[in-house]
Amino acid sequence: MSHRSAYFMVALGAALWGITGLFVTNLNTYGFTPWEVVGIRLSFSAVLIFLYLFITDRRLLYIRLRHIPFTIGTGIISIAFFNYFFFTVMHEASISLSVVLLYTGPVFVAIISRITFKEPFTANKLIALVLMMTGIAFTVEFFPAGQLSVGWDIVIFGILSGFFYALYSIFGKYISKSYHTLTITAYSMLFGALFLLPTSRLWEKTALFAEPGVLLNGLGLALFATVMAYALYTLGLTYVESSRAAILSTVEPVVAILVGVLIFAESLTFWQVLGFALVLSSVKYTVKPASAKISTNLLEFSRKN
Repeated sequence: MSHRSAYFMVALGAALWGITGLFVTNLNTYGFTPWEVVGIRLSFSAVLIFLYLFITDRRLLYIRLRHIPFTIGTGIISIAFFNYFFFTVMHEASISLSVVLLYTGPVFVAIISRITFKEPFTANKLIALVLMMTGIAFTVEFFPAGQLSVGWDIVIFGILSGFFYALYSIFGKYISKSYHTLTITAYSMLFGALFLLPTSRLWEKTALFAEPGVLLNGLGLALFATVMAYALYTLGLTYVESSRAAILSTVEPVVAILVGVLIFAESLTFWQVLGFALVLSSVKYTVKPASAKISTNLLEFSRKN
């Protein structure tokens, strides 16, 4: 595969992650809560990704019993909760704000890695942290207005989405050398789905699944914004350096913001656009060579998601 084709696949995978808000917002209109939408995403995705691996490469379905606790961590502690906080901000505020706050994740990876793996906190990481905090302040219009455009609960939920997003990379580090990314993703989705099904009580809304719109958006969320996004991104990542892939993945928030503005008529101020740019710039500094390698693992293993 040529580098150009690989770059295109990585960017396309990220773009598909970016349309997550389209399906989530539509599912919300049917009365599903954010927690229930997470249940739909993980359940549908687990079925599709296991089917995909069964057809394409059954060897990727193998996993050792001693490594299952790590995929439980990635599936429940990370994916389930980052999606919940992510979808809640999307539901209560906007797609644009939710995806930008989610992208605080790489900086959290750098901070957690310093504590957990004793990795150095470099000058690049410090710059990333400053850019992230300044970007958030502009995004929620604390600067220059002096007051938030949304409630503190929304800001906290958005930052928590980035924090739990980052935990995927931390858990994944322990088994990343033993398995293909899609294997980790498949079992993460499976255990996340097994946790969400009873806690979301989706069976109480069985009648809604008879609605064509619910099925189409549920399948779209799982097929396009999850399974195909992972598959394309991972395939491209085989031929592209992690640092370059991480930069290319910033296509995701750009697409997400365009979905919010063009389809759902979300409005953006100049200061919010500046904030978005600063948060995305922080990603660049977390994946520079001087930064710890784990900082790029988040974008190799996870997802918005």
